[in-house]
Amino acid sequence: MTSFHGQHSIAGSHRGTNPTVAATSPLDGTLLPGRFCLASVTDADDAVRAAAAVFPTFAAATGAARAALLEGIATEILALGDALIERARLETALPEARLVGERGRTVGQLRLFAALAREGSWCDPRIDPAQPQRQPLPRADIRRVKVPLGPVIVFGSSNFPLAFSVAGGDTASALATGNPVVVKAHRGHPGTSELVAGAIERAVASSGLPAGVFSMLHGEGATIGVAMVEHPLAAAVGFTGSRAGGRALVDAAARRLHPIPVFAEMSSLNPVFLLPEALAARGESIASGFVGSMTLGVGQFCTKPGVVIGVEGPDFARFRGALASAVGQAAPGRMLTAEIFSAYRRGSEKLVACPGTALLAKATGTGGDTDALPLVAATSAAAFLADRRLGEEVFGPASLVVSAATRDEMLALARHLDGQLTATVHGTPADLAGAADLLGILATKAGRLIDNGFPTGVVVGHAMQHGGPWPATSDPRFTSVGSAAAERFVRPVCYQDVPDALLPPALQNANPLGLLRLVDGQPSREPIG
Repeated sequence: MTSFHGQHSIAGSHRGTNPTVAATSPLDGTLLPGRFCLASVTDADDAVRAAAAVFPTFAAATGAARAALLEGIATEILALGDALIERARLETALPEARLVGERGRTVGQLRLFAALAREGSWCDPRIDPAQPQRQPLPRADIRRVKVPLGPVIVFGSSNFPLAFSVAGGDTASALATGNPVVVKAHRGHPGTSELVAGAIERAVASSGLPAGVFSMLHGEGATIGVAMVEHPLAAAVGFTGSRAGGRALVDAAARRLHPIPVFAEMSSLNPVFLLPEALAARGESIASGFVGSMTLGVGQFCTKPGVVIGVEGPDFARFRGALASAVGQAAPGRMLTAEIFSAYRRGSEKLVACPGTALLAKATGTGGDTDALPLVAATSAAAFLADRRLGEEVFGPASLVVSAATRDEMLALARHLDGQLTATVHGTPADLAGAADLLGILATKAGRLIDNGFPTGVVVGHAMQHGGPWPATSDPRFTSVGSAAAERFVRPVCYQDVPDALLPPALQNANPLGLLRLVDGQPSREPIG
């Protein structure tokens, strides 16, 4: 059986006293092996200072060195084998197959960012050579490159104990671009977090890079989490979680003497719009797919579809009937923690209690104390437009059907929505040919538009956008998934008439890194001069 030291990982050393906090398995309510310390503000201060101390060295490390670190982390995570999967299953109630897939995604992300670090395109070098003969005034030699920000504070998420936690996308993208990382482990899976932190520690030690590149603390977000965000040496924050939690961190960062960016993914309804011909042709199959997406992972995905909208009529009525039938037959599912289950129960009860809203269908069944029953409620467009509570996310397997009286009312609903991670439209080619106005509205509301599909399932690649206007994320210009996630943790620096020997290698005339650079507006790998 795996044993746990229960301490914090601070720059390669383990620290912590009075390890009294234990993980409770949502599977059966039992206390799991291992007792974990709660970090103090002093621990948080030491971790951030350790990261800041090694930042100049890590920022100057080659892309190959950072790539080797990320690949080493991937190898060490795989070496944990079944012990990691089993501990994550016990702490989260997520099924083994899901966790094996998530481990694959985590390792894939690390390798994706390793490739990015090695080839170096993230620094986006641009060179406008001097033009001393230019009229009416000469042009200076101007060169621009992106550089890392500094220590990044990462908050592990509850619903992805691997891919959005200790070695998740925030950590990988920060390390790839030369930023040390301090992780606040999620309290719902401390053992899983410790195992992954150990894998990172071993990879850092093998890489020859300074130990302060990575630290991880157990503790409460309201104490050490906020303390790290407010720390004068912290440079940026990556967060995945609730709107309340994300907003608290955004506000804390804004209160600083020197504010820093917080890249928070918070909440999303992920609306699904149904157009007339698609409803008539395949309303029943859309209903089945919708419920499958809504209940996937017990509805504990940030991309869960939380509202479906159509124009009232016989076809939409048939869709509602098929939806109600599918929900009624859906199985209950164990949620990540008792706290998350309680929040789901309160949120779904509040949803159904809103004026003009009624329960359409609810699954039946019995199970453990944290088993959530999928449900769907129904309301009118008028009620939705009048009550902002109907536009709030319910984290879990619940959704809302909204009936619009006319197409114009459907467009009004689209305009009324808050910012979203995704928006989906189901339509035939003829439907979509006449839906440019709807798609135009949704493009202002969401970061990803989906045609005839469902939003759950986020591909990790170069073109993915996982972010949208508030409150989906705190900054819609960036993504937390895919290689473009690295853009969050860098900033541009411009060098004017600086001697070649003093320039960063990416900007030197000889192009020693072999980068593709924008030279006088043209892509080139050639040396200058």
